[in-house]
Amino acid sequence: MSNNLVNNDFSDITFGRKSVRVYDENYKISHEEMLEMIQESATAPSSVNMQPWRFVVVESDEEKAKLKPLIRFNTRQNDSSSAMVLIFGDMNCHEYGEEIYNQAVEEGKMPAEVRDQQLAAIIPHYEKLTKAQMNDVVKIDSSLIAMQFMLVARAHGYETNPIGGFEADQLAEAFGLDKERYVPVMILSIGKAKEMGYTSVRLAAEKITDFK
Repeated sequence: MSNNLVNNDFSDITFGRKSVRVYDENYKISHEEMLEMIQESATAPSSVNMQPWRFVVVESDEEKAKLKPLIRFNTRQNDSSSAMVLIFGDMNCHEYGEEIYNQAVEEGKMPAEVRDQQLAAIIPHYEKLTKAQMNDVVKIDSSLIAMQFMLVARAHGYETNPIGGFEADQLAEAFGLDKERYVPVMILSIGKAKEMGYTSVRLAAEKITDFK
């Protein structure tokens, strides 16, 4: 359990979450705690545990100035947040497959023979996926960790705002990443709320659900 958790109330963390757009611009989150939150968020599920998510934490004034023209109408979050967390999907995530599965064996979570069987099936399968198919995989998996990060952040006493309005074709290169390999999925602002988000409505479960 993290030493930095200030809220362990599941109901409040989950159902009290709102999108916050204005933060205390003087509050900074330490690298240690940011890495802790990312590590906790990485317990999110991913397809065959390939963990395709990659993070870039934009926190300095210089780097935020670089980000600002790329985020359209979301500049309030950029100006006041402790950081803007860019989440990318790694189109070549299967290159880490052996490392991931070896670690599972070393930690006694998987027999070596199961690792070998799994990798023999998974790696060739991933290598055969089209770009469009791989794009779907990494975006779905990276969206799972994005939601988990938002909830983990609330447990640490912070608020967030998921942002999809940005220049997707420019984001990776702007921060030194290969745009063919790293697909931008979402940006999350994070910090101490200065103005709480507003309450919104949701469609009734009956309206969005079919039982067959």
